Amino acid sequence: MYRPLITPFVLLLTTALPTALHAQSVLQSRVEDTLRSASPGTRFGLVVVDDTGTEIIAINPDQRFIPASNTKLFTTAAAFWSLGGLDRPDETGGAAVRIDQTGNQRDVILEGHGDARLSSAPTCTVDCLATLADAVVAKTRVVRDVVGDDSLYPDERWSPGMSWNNIPTKSGTATSALTLDDNELPITVAPTTPGRPPAITLPPYYTVENGALTTATGATAITFDRAPNGTVVRLGGTIAVGNKPEQLRLGIDDPAHHAAWVLRNMLVARGVRVTGGVSVRHRPNGPGDDPAIRGSAPAARAPAATPLARLTPPPLIEDLTLINKVSQNLHAELMLRRIAVKNGSGSIADGQVAVRAMLAQAGVPRVAFDFADGSGMSSYNRVTPRGVVTFLRWASAQPWGTAWRATLPVGGEGTLARRFAGSALDHRLFAKTGTLNATNALSGYIIAKSGRTLTMALYANDVPEGASAIKAMDAALLLIASQN
Repeated sequence: MYRPLITPFVLLLTTALPTALHAQSVLQSRVEDTLRSASPGTRFGLVVVDDTGTEIIAINPDQRFIPASNTKLFTTAAAFWSLGGLDRPDETGGAAVRIDQTGNQRDVILEGHGDARLSSAPTCTVDCLATLADAVVAKTRVVRDVVGDDSLYPDERWSPGMSWNNIPTKSGTATSALTLDDNELPITVAPTTPGRPPAITLPPYYTVENGALTTATGATAITFDRAPNGTVVRLGGTIAVGNKPEQLRLGIDDPAHHAAWVLRNMLVARGVRVTGGVSVRHRPNGPGDDPAIRGSAPAARAPAATPLARLTPPPLIEDLTLINKVSQNLHAELMLRRIAVKNGSGSIADGQVAVRAMLAQAGVPRVAFDFADGSGMSSYNRVTPRGVVTFLRWASAQPWGTAWRATLPVGGEGTLARRFAGSALDHRLFAKTGTLNATNALSGYIIAKSGRTLTMALYANDVPEGASAIKAMDAALLLIASQN
């Protein structure tokens, strides 16, 4: 009777495969147990693949999750994918100033072009509003109105799905083509004597209703609120005698108006007589800003006016790095609109067309994502872990992939300093964080114990109030890295 010859290689292969599958199954079970250590009710999604694209772990891989600031991965990658000259000075985005004359009246027009880094700081040396103020002073000593013009982009200051309670804060400050000082207003709250309100230092753009209290002892717990488009800030809470002053950053709802207000103050300080007031030029969001309605017709653009002076901000690569390293929401929103204005009107909808085109090229199924903004503050955003990993592997293989990956936070540094410093993933994890109400996220790349690079996307949604899934998430990633 014929008996097939079983070679040592075949025998090794037939025994190795079940062993490898068993080890993978055991690891998956251990990872699931680790994630279950988080608060009950938390819903996890996780996909990890090795350097060949083979899945190592898959937990709810095709369920849809709120990505929070993982959204910035897609916005910044779309900038690398669609915009050129990222390493050269930004010759298109800088703010400009001109003087419009009607009869004997001269109005100063401060025009925004999408730059996120314009500064009014006394220490400013690059991209400074003072440079534009000096240009006006050199031309005239009497003007009527100072006008903030942000009409390059349609007036969409907040994206769909932005929580209204974030609007008064720096996390939810309004988006505008004319941005100054991150569209934030600083306020300092200092203790006085027990039983008295604390002292407030605030630029006079807003007024304050001071309901806070100085106490003899205790921790500082200052609260603030402001109605959308309101100018009255209501302070509450307590600050104890001897505690350091509390530094707060308030969101600004009309950035173009605020920028013009600051410019007016600069002009007055330089001896210019301003006979009029501060006003704005917004462009309402209309049908032409929706690519689904506009179709193949080009987006309408106003004729460019000759400026008196125009700034040239630093290269955009610096801003893209800032966006991912520190998770800067406003700059991410402005980057989405910068992408949108290249082939569209600068609208959120045009920005999402570009992001969708990039993801289609990456082979990400359309059902694997929905985005309503560029920063991740919108609760409408959704991704699947498997779709994110597909995108991450594609992005890393692009000609710009290495430069883009260098913008990501690093384990043991920045936003990941407290999470992975001193661990086996210290400087061996490169990933974008994400935190929103009931949401934690972390997606990117891991260098495993073997030295191989793993690609991963990890999401926790429905996290109970007062709880965090971060400890369980980090433990799961450390476990995976140690076993690969």
